[in-house]
Amino acid sequence: MRRIEQPGSGPAERIQWVEAHGRRFEMALATGLPLLEAVRRGLAEAGFSSGVVTVDGLALGPFAYVMPALSQTPDHAAFYSEIFRPAGVSRIETGAMTFGSRDGAPFFHCHALWTEADGRVNGGHILPDETILAEPISVSALGLDGAAFAAAHDPETNFKLFGPVAAAFSGASREGRYFALRVRPNVDFATALEEFCAERGIRRAVIHGGVGSTIGARFGDGRIVENFATEVAIQSGVIEPADGQLAAEIDVALVDFTGAMAQGRLQRGDNPVLMTFELVLEAF
Repeated sequence: MRRIEQPGSGPAERIQWVEAHGRRFEMALATGLPLLEAVRRGLAEAGFSSGVVTVDGLALGPFAYVMPALSQTPDHAAFYSEIFRPAGVSRIETGAMTFGSRDGAPFFHCHALWTEADGRVNGGHILPDETILAEPISVSALGLDGAAFAAAHDPETNFKLFGPVAAAFSGASREGRYFALRVRPNVDFATALEEFCAERGIRRAVIHGGVGSTIGARFGDGRIVENFATEVAIQSGVIEPADGQLAAEIDVALVDFTGAMAQGRLQRGDNPVLMTFELVLEAF
């Protein structure tokens, strides 16, 4: 399996997780606000401080983003590009967001593909502090109760990354069985999720959210993304029985460090995580 050496070492346990309650709901976002604040308010009105959001259809402007890039130093296995600020209003085609906290303040991690005002299609990592919601919209969200995503320094990758932490139950939800997850580098993404579910007797699970990176990509239809540094958003995903064992079917959108984009279903067993992948599993 493909592997990228990281600057540090990590724990033997390759999935960081917290079990929690959760609730799926449609969240109204107010126009004219920074996207970070609009999502914070939408979650807070439903009683949540952390969760995952589908960002399809957002109109953004002003808007700032970065793309994956090669690292110029040995401090990181890959890095970010310069900041891009396209003119006018950009419209998200597909993307996912993890919402939580960083340094005690609200923060999000969001990867998406979009069309810019001049018709150019692009993709990357949306910057929370420089992105304004240009039109009101309702989006699908899942709020977490009993867990939250919080950014902390990760010695393995030398980045400050989102990971799930236990949080006090607020009572905003008593529904379902949810797991907030972070999958660490150099393990196959689908296999890790399949094994996680099997170890806990989960017969079927649906993926909500899903923001991270893979070492290039291999799709089920045979297409290959060779460039190793990617930004990936999950479009849909399920882990369920097939031929007597659990199998993950995960559809993604991604951009690599050259700006090339791809969408499709990941090939099971051949898509190792590059830096991180965070998501929520709803277990059945």
